[in-house]
Amino acid sequence: MTAAVWALATSFALGTAVVGGAASASTPPHSVTVGARPTIVLEHGAFADASSWDDVIKQLRADGYPVVAPADPLRGPASDAAVLRSVIDHVPGPMVLVGHSYGGSVISAAGAGAPRVRALVYVAAFLPAPGETALGLTGEFPGSTLGDTLDPVTYALPGGAPTTDLYIRADAFRHQFAGDVPAGRAALMAATQRPIAQSALLEPATVAAWQEKPSWDVVTTEDLNIPVAAQRHMAQRAHAHVTEVAASHSVAVSRPRLVAEVIEEAARATG
Repeated sequence: MTAAVWALATSFALGTAVVGGAASASTPPHSVTVGARPTIVLEHGAFADASSWDDVIKQLRADGYPVVAPADPLRGPASDAAVLRSVIDHVPGPMVLVGHSYGGSVISAAGAGAPRVRALVYVAAFLPAPGETALGLTGEFPGSTLGDTLDPVTYALPGGAPTTDLYIRADAFRHQFAGDVPAGRAALMAATQRPIAQSALLEPATVAAWQEKPSWDVVTTEDLNIPVAAQRHMAQRAHAHVTEVAASHSVAVSRPRLVAEVIEEAARATG
């Protein structure tokens, strides 16, 4: 343990740090050099896990970008943002935050007031303003069919208070969430999906990093989770640089090169 701590302290003194381990479930540990290209921090959303970024990570790393993809607890924007902020505080140097779906709510909270966060990239994501909720934004515009596919599971927390987690039914997952993803890959995604607390979709945002930082947005026109009209509304309001693509909600899986290109555009523009 002493040797490991000493090695970590030495790496910071030399301008590098090891990023990986528990904070990054989808990438092996690697070195990040301060002063080099910004670190890309990828936050997944509901009904997914960090592996949903795998092909985007491969492209970014091939192009020379260090990447961290932490696990999102999916318990609520404020508490999830606190977890992400711990990652932000740990990673040295400048960074770009990227959020998919509900992960957009999380980066909007975690990136506020974080000076080393240079840019935000939203991928088929929520960009809530203070006071808004994910559920409210979805219901404000027609087009989402998510509600009919949900499989709620209620259980007791320590202390006895009930809570409800939401899954997408396996038989509905591909059509609802990943219509342009090969069937075998979509089946794996359905089996490994992480549930979101129902209360997380009802928790109002308190801050919005997109009000203070430049933003990019990949808008998915075949999305059945977040209506395209809602995505366009949020992107326009944030004055985001918009890329529209005829893709499902799982655009990071079906179109990883395009998503990586938008992230790299944001990194170059703010680097």
